[in-house]
Amino acid sequence: MATLVPPPSKRQKTAAAALAREQQEPEIIPEGTVRIRFQDQSTGEVTGAPVAIPLAHASIKNIELLLNSLQGHGEAHERIPYRFFFQDGAQALGDSADIYTSLIKPGLTTAEEVIELQYSPQAVFRVRAVSRCSASISGHGEAILATSFSPASSSRLATGSGDKTARIWDTDTGTPLHTLKGHTSFVLVVAYSPDNTILATGAHDNCVRLWDPRTGEALGGPLKGHSKWITSLAWEPYHLEEQGRPRVASSSKDATVRIWDVVSRRADIVLSGHKGSVSCVKWGGTGLIYTASHDKTVKVWDAASGTLKHTLTAHAHWVNHLALSTDFPLRTAFFDHTSTVPATREEKLAKAKERFTAAAAVGGKIVERLVTASDDFTMYLWEPSSGTKPVARLVGHQKQVNHVTFSPSGAYIASAGFDNHVKLWSARDGKFLLTLRGHVAPVYMTCFSPDSRLLVSCSKDTTLKAWDVRTGKIAKDLPGHQDEVYAVDWSCDGQRVASGGRDKAVRVWRH
Repeated sequence: MATLVPPPSKRQKTAAAALAREQQEPEIIPEGTVRIRFQDQSTGEVTGAPVAIPLAHASIKNIELLLNSLQGHGEAHERIPYRFFFQDGAQALGDSADIYTSLIKPGLTTAEEVIELQYSPQAVFRVRAVSRCSASISGHGEAILATSFSPASSSRLATGSGDKTARIWDTDTGTPLHTLKGHTSFVLVVAYSPDNTILATGAHDNCVRLWDPRTGEALGGPLKGHSKWITSLAWEPYHLEEQGRPRVASSSKDATVRIWDVVSRRADIVLSGHKGSVSCVKWGGTGLIYTASHDKTVKVWDAASGTLKHTLTAHAHWVNHLALSTDFPLRTAFFDHTSTVPATREEKLAKAKERFTAAAAVGGKIVERLVTASDDFTMYLWEPSSGTKPVARLVGHQKQVNHVTFSPSGAYIASAGFDNHVKLWSARDGKFLLTLRGHVAPVYMTCFSPDSRLLVSCSKDTTLKAWDVRTGKIAKDLPGHQDEVYAVDWSCDGQRVASGGRDKAVRVWRH
């Protein structure tokens, strides 16, 4: 069913009236010029000499045009959107800001000084909002519990279901390709390897299974070892993988994480230290494994030796989910929006490492951040490389926080809560940005578009919603499912969104 946006609250009306008064009294900007020098935030390199610009025209939109022209991106289709920062990232400048009101008037700098602005690209290509259901594909006999697009293209989608099978679909034609049979209970999680050669599935039967996604054939028997069901899967990043020996980590309700050698089919390392169900596992690009548990802790492990490096404690209840700032480049490895795949393994490794480094570099250093979501209604932002204290506590949800994700650009965090809301936060300092209101029941999951400008959410209210990240407004309301929507994924090339839920149908959405 389609849902209506609730009417504005009294506080929102008051804020709108105040904004209208401000707009009637525009800021008077004095005459004069200001000199600006640009610096790449990830590499620290300076772009060109200082450029003088009239103070009255020194808006962020004009500065973005100026930087693009300095880089030779003169044509409209070539221009890249940027975010700008002042004082080593301490001050982020909004899209509607200007230099005078943001920096000079508050006394952070003067018009006589050369203003150093750091810049970071928001995206290298543009994704259009999905607006229509291009296919509703039936085939599963029970609820769909997991969805995942292939990292290589939007034409292949894997789903896991309560009917004990996983399926691979051709989304170009809206037809099932392969039915993966072998599990003896609900398939709870599906995960493609970063190089797109293996699909891993984890189920309620305590087993992990591996499949060839091109043929649908099982790669051997089940990986047995867990004593309770599988909750999460994480592949070893491609740039860290030993040639010919990919590994995958599985977390379980039995409070352990097992690292499986895909070739020998054995759990080389068992991470045991949690006292409760491990709800989520992530494999970071610096060789660390992060685990979240119902014992209220997050643990950081060395993936090579299996030794515990840190225990992060701050939450007062179950930790439901965690996300890494580098999740997107780790998931897609050497695949990108151009669809050009390197020819040799060395080139693939170099490209995967380059994409990870670009996403993780802050001021010339590799920084991998994580955010955790809990039943205590809060989230925490962490930077384990610099200590065990949280960077920020993210407060605002009124009920349990079920799911968190970083935007591919690393600038935003989105959280989905049982209070019917999606919230956006700054990934740099954890500051609250926006509440996305529109769902009328708990929100189960969110997923960013690859260009980070859009966000899609799925809910118990049977709808999906596509949101404009900058404004917090609904870009498209996507009704169509007949019951709760449990899982959603946005393809890595930005072309499609897929969703599944209690009505047993896979829906594919396009622009």
